[in-house]
Amino acid sequence: MHRLRTTRVATAALAVAVLGGVAAVVGQAAAAAPRDRVRQGDFADAAKEFHVPQRVLLAVSYAETRWDDHGAHPSTTGAYGPMALVWRPAGAASPRGLAASDTRAQSLATAARLIHARPAELRTDPRENIRGGAALLAYWAKHLGGGLPATDGKWYPAVAKYSGSTTTEALTFADDVYSALRAGASRTTSDGQRMAMRAAAVTPDKSAAKRMRLAAAPSAKAECPTSLHCAFLPAAYAQTDPKDKTKYGNYDRARRPRDLKINSIVIHDTEETYDKTKQLFTDPTSAVSAHYVVRSSDGQITQMVPTRDIAWQAGNWDVNMHSIGIEHEGYVDKGATWFTEPMYRSSARLVRYLAHRFGIPVDRGHIFGHDNVPGQDTKGTASMHTDPGPYWNWDHYLDLVRGHAPHTRPWSAHAKQVAIAPVFDRNKPPVSTCDANGKCTDLPAQGASFVYLRNAPSDDAPLLSDPALHPDGKPGTTAIGDWGAHASSGQRFAVAGRRPGWTGIWYAGTIGWFRDSKAAPATRPAHGRVITPRGATAPTYGVAFPEKAEYPKEIPPVAVTPLPYTLKKGQRYTVVNVVKADYYYAKTIDASLPGDRTVVHGKQAYDVIQLGHRLAYVRTSDVAGG
Repeated sequence: MHRLRTTRVATAALAVAVLGGVAAVVGQAAAAAPRDRVRQGDFADAAKEFHVPQRVLLAVSYAETRWDDHGAHPSTTGAYGPMALVWRPAGAASPRGLAASDTRAQSLATAARLIHARPAELRTDPRENIRGGAALLAYWAKHLGGGLPATDGKWYPAVAKYSGSTTTEALTFADDVYSALRAGASRTTSDGQRMAMRAAAVTPDKSAAKRMRLAAAPSAKAECPTSLHCAFLPAAYAQTDPKDKTKYGNYDRARRPRDLKINSIVIHDTEETYDKTKQLFTDPTSAVSAHYVVRSSDGQITQMVPTRDIAWQAGNWDVNMHSIGIEHEGYVDKGATWFTEPMYRSSARLVRYLAHRFGIPVDRGHIFGHDNVPGQDTKGTASMHTDPGPYWNWDHYLDLVRGHAPHTRPWSAHAKQVAIAPVFDRNKPPVSTCDANGKCTDLPAQGASFVYLRNAPSDDAPLLSDPALHPDGKPGTTAIGDWGAHASSGQRFAVAGRRPGWTGIWYAGTIGWFRDSKAAPATRPAHGRVITPRGATAPTYGVAFPEKAEYPKEIPPVAVTPLPYTLKKGQRYTVVNVVKADYYYAKTIDASLPGDRTVVHGKQAYDVIQLGHRLAYVRTSDVAGG
């Protein structure tokens, strides 16, 4: 969210990638299982004990947590363990984002009673958590159908009930679980447990779900796939000074994509709660909005700005003009406790719908974070926001959007262009958060989607120094907001050099080095157009606006100044898009100024490049094919 961020240097259906050679599920006892297969055995034992189909139990857990335990730490909704059981102590408020009447708000206590265990055991012991989840699933099956279902497909109502939702979103969750069943899945969890669920041709029996009396979809106004049941709450569009029509919030009316092409989607986190974010967007004095907001607990989506209009979300007018902004409830430095699997899944389904509708390619050049948006000029670059940050799982998210894992070749020492690809769950670089006084604290080690870049192929070499963040030339730091030495998952770069165990890439006017090898790959081969300066140097820009002489007399021209990054002869950068210069003039709430709500078109073409961690624009006339 543009206004809310500080500058601290601080699955359409569930898409599940079927990895080659997915192993058959093994039902051996946990005690006899290898250390990295204990959790697989726990699922087998719990399924047998409570007469729940093992693959149904696995699929429910996959849809909730991807089988992760998260080290016995709760999510923001108080969900614990692989089965995402929610704990609410007696007398305590309902977990954030869940109504007091929501059955999920008491799921851990109910599960503990069913297996005659203490709630603390289900919070801290993954095996007991899985037993509790299996018992709860069996309980709901008996409650809804009078007995345990005879086939996998007839578990559909119990799966929907397990979600805890009292609306038709429960059916979306159940659909996701059965999509996982049909696709199969395999992964190694963040704590090193190797898990597998083979694909099965299961057709859910949805007839009994009609007896659940679920509330209808919140709104038919929202621009969403019908399976998401999005709500619609209009952001404020109101004058804030009765004497000045240029003072208003929180978005601009337009006619996209008729007049302005929508070519990208910006992923944000709110740095606020879901409810507070909606309150801010409905307050015209807040001067901030996004097209959609996604709740952490269950992936509920509220649309707040029509896609035809321009939300005030990215802090860059050029990006605002051509993008759709999606806010996700969470915080940059909290990671997986807020970025839940239901949130990823729901958001990915929305993005797939939007990408198909507007012809947006599903890659990191067109679906990017707020932290990848360029500043409009040198002055604005340092204050650009850092969300969703290093703990947003980009590879998993885009796999969900695509519906499959990317088809790529294995790691290559000869690739001339690479995509950054660390293994998220095993990639745990040191990251710190710093207060206003400069005191920094290390954040807990957790999966991250970036690699650090150094100025030489050595672990002792300093981190790259970004001129906007460190005008004094001091090296970069591990502070979470110090993005100048971050190369993020899916971003594509031209290779500048190789050393044993290291890869160098052209990055923001210099070479950045990072650990990368066949034994411990951090990249995959990539392809696409590459440019290099036509002359000795080429300036970079944060916007692609027309030239001064191309504005009509009633519209004041907007000055465009270069960014503090210059491309030098021989350097090579990947191109993610090509655009023509344009500018949307919108200054009053009622279009009362001459020329108001006019698109100014320019002749200059710009290449959008992956400059560094952020994107940038270069004049096509200034560069040549690299």
